[in-house]
Amino acid sequence: MAYQLSRRQSIEPSDGTKRVLVLDKCDSAAVRVLSEAGIHADERSGLSEAELIGIVAQYDAMVVRSATKVTAAIIEAASRMKIIGRAGVGVDNIDVRAATNQGIVVVNSPQGNTTSAAEHTWAMIMSAARQIPQA
Repeated sequence: MAYQLSRRQSIEPSDGTKRVLVLDKCDSAAVRVLSEAGIHADERSGLSEAELIGIVAQYDAMVVRSATKVTAAIIEAASRMKIIGRAGVGVDNIDVRAATNQGIVVVNSPQGNTTSAAEHTWAMIMSAARQIPQA
């Protein structure tokens, strides 16, 4: 499968600060880590596609979870975007083909919830062993 890489004009901030758009209620620790690294992080959630298209050109990166659908139209408007990070497993809510065509890297964090999944599994095993569902 061949991708056509397009050239995008980017609008860089005058002070050189990198900006990240954090969507879908990410943990506050993520924003703190970015801020400590000198990256300006804007937390926004509940944006429509049109609202996101209107602001996305201001950002170098975007972090999403499951609620935001990153469409080809959003990616086309993201003239400065270099990377889209999915905080979670999979990238089914991101148009990877459109991102690749624009030269934007798409990444995810598939092991981000491994501990929670293991804890839940043990809770279900204990529940079944103690016959809690039948109680």
